[in-house]
Amino acid sequence: MAEEQHRSSLAFDADDEYRPEPPPPPEIPAWKDGSIRIGIHTSIAGDISGALDIAHGLGANALQIFSSSPRMWERGMSRITEADAARFRARRAELALGPLVIHCNYLINLASPNPVLRTRSMHAFHQEIVRALALGADYLVLHPGSGQGSGSDTAVAAISQALKLAARGLKLGELRILLENTAGQGSSVGSRFEELKAILDACPDLPLGVCIDTAHTFAAGWDIRSKEGLEGALADINRTVGLARVGVVHVNDSKVPLGSRVDRHEHIGKGKIGLEAFGRILNHPLLAACAFILETPIDKPGDDKRNVAALWRLTGRVVRASGPGMKPRRKKVSRERGVRSGARRRKRPRGK
Repeated sequence: MAEEQHRSSLAFDADDEYRPEPPPPPEIPAWKDGSIRIGIHTSIAGDISGALDIAHGLGANALQIFSSSPRMWERGMSRITEADAARFRARRAELALGPLVIHCNYLINLASPNPVLRTRSMHAFHQEIVRALALGADYLVLHPGSGQGSGSDTAVAAISQALKLAARGLKLGELRILLENTAGQGSSVGSRFEELKAILDACPDLPLGVCIDTAHTFAAGWDIRSKEGLEGALADINRTVGLARVGVVHVNDSKVPLGSRVDRHEHIGKGKIGLEAFGRILNHPLLAACAFILETPIDKPGDDKRNVAALWRLTGRVVRASGPGMKPRRKKVSRERGVRSGARRRKRPRGK
């Protein structure tokens, strides 16, 4: 009887159940404010964080960099220390720069029929992804590769498989890999947008997109100098890869004529495409979500400032540089002639 008096029943109250606090929504980066993004490829020489200050000093609000040497194979694992990466991310947040675009090493060829080169390329591309994630990059731009005579379908299949293998085991998060269209030299893949679409379709589980280069597009045969030509090019892009998957536009004038299938960049308004055409490109509503990144040459001091300023003027804004800019790039040495390209050849004395 005593036991019955001390018994009690507890009623379940749903309000008493423990519910952990939901994680806070991710903060929207300061640069994603809907404004037009004008950037330039800047140097990482000396200190990788210095590339951010260079871009900011040139009046850019976005940038592209290499994460390591673009023309050399790295020995072993080429990683960025966490201290350097944290300093880079913090400085970028201070300057509100974005997007951050990283361009892959030029030697990477995921379509190579040479098994040694292809394996080395996959390893190098894997490391590119690792470094891009460490730096908090938004886009990683890759030249698709060259089948070196193996045929377009074979090259596309090789690239698709290599992309999957190189990204295996990595959590890409917000990072998007962009395949860049090419000028069409040799057996390179990507001068036709159908080839890029085939790669995208073969890798549905990867966050892939496309980077459009104006000089490459022009050299591949699209006459983007006129309004009608630009509309036609955009229609072809949308019909194949889809404009929604274009994250970056490399804004470069062309030293070579239409359909030349040669990749030669020129200063904005000084080449075969012309200033008027770039005004239409920068202000086109179908490209409003893209970042516009310069890859123009630096032949003499101030070229980088002038090209950034030219793009801003075409959008209706005047943005003045506050920093010193980058030094002119050294002329490449011609293997055939043994002289610097652009330099005058010495005249041989008569009789020799």
